[in-house]
Amino acid sequence: MEFVSGHKGRTAEITDLFAASFTASEGADEGQTIAALVRALLTTVEEEDLFVFSVLEGGAVVASILFTRMRYDQDDRVVFLLSPVAVAPDQQGKGTGQALLRHGLSQLKRDGVDIILTYGDVNFYAKVGFRQITEQEAAAPMPLSYPHGWLGQSLTGGAFAPLVGPASCAAPFRKPEYW
Repeated sequence: MEFVSGHKGRTAEITDLFAASFTASEGADEGQTIAALVRALLTTVEEEDLFVFSVLEGGAVVASILFTRMRYDQDDRVVFLLSPVAVAPDQQGKGTGQALLRHGLSQLKRDGVDIILTYGDVNFYAKVGFRQITEQEAAAPMPLSYPHGWLGQSLTGGAFAPLVGPASCAAPFRKPEYW
């Protein structure tokens, strides 16, 4: 398992991985929706506001995660949103996704990120240190359709202190269907 950072020269391969992964688990429409989101994130988000980590097997991308900056108007902590995550269907259940998440979180901690937020499966993300949070602890940038899936993690070693102010996220995420 080889971990790599960035997406230069791999944008199409990463986008295709997300399409295949989400098509296999959620259907073709969801696969295309998430592929379009990933393409938009990789091509429009400023470099300093985006982290991409992937796993290569035999030179091919088999797992990938994206982190995009979030801002809280009255809070100076560095906050990133983990979303989306994809693991090739034939690699699922082998610990690849969890290993990649641990690697990404470690790199972000090293790079001075304070808080990571995500929106998803509590059982999966709890395995890598996330816990359920409320919108009083961290306002979501859009109304949440599944509030129990709002998760957070402090990378500073301290408690998760509430984030202050309204939240904003990368433009491609500003669509209700992602929330």
